[in-house]
Amino acid sequence: MAEPQSPEIKIPDPVEMSRNMARIAEQSQRLVSDFLQRQNGGDASASQGMMHIGAAFMEMTARLMADPAKLMQAQMSLWQDYMSLWQRTTQRLLGQEAAPVVAPAKEDKRFKDSAWDENALFDYIKQSYLLTARWLQSTVHEVEGMDDKTAKKVDFYTRQFVDAMAPSNFVLTNPEVLRATIESGGENLVKGLENLLGDLERGKGQLAISMTDYKKFEVGKNIAATPGQVIYQNELMQLIQYNPTTEQQHKRPLLIVPPWINKFYILDLRPANSLVKWLCDQGHTVFIVSWVNPDEHLATKTWEDYMTAGPLAAIDAIEQATGEREINMVGYCIGGTLTASTLAYMAEKGDDRVKSVLYLVTLTDFTEPGELSVFIDEEQLAALEEKMNSQGYLNGQSMATTFNMLRANDLIWSFVVNNYLLGKDPFPFDLLYWNSDATRMPAAMHSFYLRNMYQRNLLVKPCALTLKGVEIDLGKIKTPTFMLSTREDHITPWKSTYAATQLYGGPVKFVLAASGHIAGVVNPPTANKYSHFLNNKLPKDPEQWLAGAKQVEGSWWPEYAKWVQKYAGPKVPARQPGDGKLKPIEPAPGSYVKVRVVE
Repeated sequence: MAEPQSPEIKIPDPVEMSRNMARIAEQSQRLVSDFLQRQNGGDASASQGMMHIGAAFMEMTARLMADPAKLMQAQMSLWQDYMSLWQRTTQRLLGQEAAPVVAPAKEDKRFKDSAWDENALFDYIKQSYLLTARWLQSTVHEVEGMDDKTAKKVDFYTRQFVDAMAPSNFVLTNPEVLRATIESGGENLVKGLENLLGDLERGKGQLAISMTDYKKFEVGKNIAATPGQVIYQNELMQLIQYNPTTEQQHKRPLLIVPPWINKFYILDLRPANSLVKWLCDQGHTVFIVSWVNPDEHLATKTWEDYMTAGPLAAIDAIEQATGEREINMVGYCIGGTLTASTLAYMAEKGDDRVKSVLYLVTLTDFTEPGELSVFIDEEQLAALEEKMNSQGYLNGQSMATTFNMLRANDLIWSFVVNNYLLGKDPFPFDLLYWNSDATRMPAAMHSFYLRNMYQRNLLVKPCALTLKGVEIDLGKIKTPTFMLSTREDHITPWKSTYAATQLYGGPVKFVLAASGHIAGVVNPPTANKYSHFLNNKLPKDPEQWLAGAKQVEGSWWPEYAKWVQKYAGPKVPARQPGDGKLKPIEPAPGSYVKVRVVE
């Protein structure tokens, strides 16, 4: 059977091609020169980090070489796979059909171009890469004798290397890029270099990869645009009260404490997927904390300060704004960890103003914190603290890079191919605009969080952590609790978040949503996407919980709305921002959220 033909390629004007190659060479020289010049003041902490990674790989290599028989077996297995691939490729070249030796995962978008399957050469390149990647990762994973932390670090960085070396990331081994280069006479590479230079300039020497068309979005205009007013502020946060969308509202207001690792408007991207607007539409008086984007002047702010100036100050302000002493709360990610800390503090002080709490993808037990743990050994923490102490904060670009590495193919390499090799502009996407809107972390607060939560796991140990002179014990929290975790979460793994079901002293409802850390949470009912799982029983083993759970199609939002009604109180006339003792300071989303940093 004859090979299917790849799409016809138009041959470019050779003169134009020559001109473009000269422009590429000229701009490349400028790029390399600029890069080398900036490296004179290189980042010492980054170098130290690479040394610690190198040490982990040295240990892995030593242990691998200590078992030559196992290494030989792995090499023989790879050789046999390659023999099968060569046989199959020969059959294809002779016009015969042959089943693939290995195929990319269904969700792998790197090899979606038809030429990866239709052209025998590119099919061979693809399969040889997949075979080698599989062999390398499995060989490294099966090395015995390493401690758990070293093994995770080696696994993680091996995957980073494997992802970086994919043939889709290079001009000569990516059929889509080759086709674009020939058809455009190299114009795609010229445009790609311009995009690369633009990203370096935007990042002030660091590569800040453009993920979306930033000109298409404006905070307060077409994202974070739910109407409301800032009714309170201090040096760490602004408190927004949203305008009512119903004639009556529940008596108890609802306070949302978002993460400060990113900005609050992930919950208010646009009307169609805004949890903030949806909760307003359910008759809640919604308040949200908008955290400041800190600089060196806030370097000494601590976890205690975030608790005092964040949720505790917000609860006091809500009483002034509405006259209501009692509220319901929502905490998202690190905002949820702070919320749990705050509720434990309030419980010890006899403060019962919070009548229910929703935790969104929140870790309190950091025994198994997922792949982020590869960045939390003593050597890397010490290097990070040295860098933070010199600046007064952890810069936003470092945080963004760390999170992007957890999904490198989707959040790094796909944009390298699109922006720099194909020379295309990234697609306008509100979620990726938010993802690129980086925030800083105050040095003292972030060090406390990483050491006491991730490294020492003190929050889960009764009375091991003290905040404002009060010993924290999550078991003393009697507040009715709704926990939402997501099944494919790469930041707060659901089995780790589930551990909190065994900690709190009050009634707990646990719901598991499909998808990941963002998409599983921001899942409006109208989208009709992603299911969720329900099980009223809370066994200690999360897998046992899942085995007994019922799968329900669609969003988890209505499930929470039904649950929180029990704690929301009777209906009262709708409240407008400014009706109470606190007068509007400025329209939502406020000024704090509009501070952008590119470092």
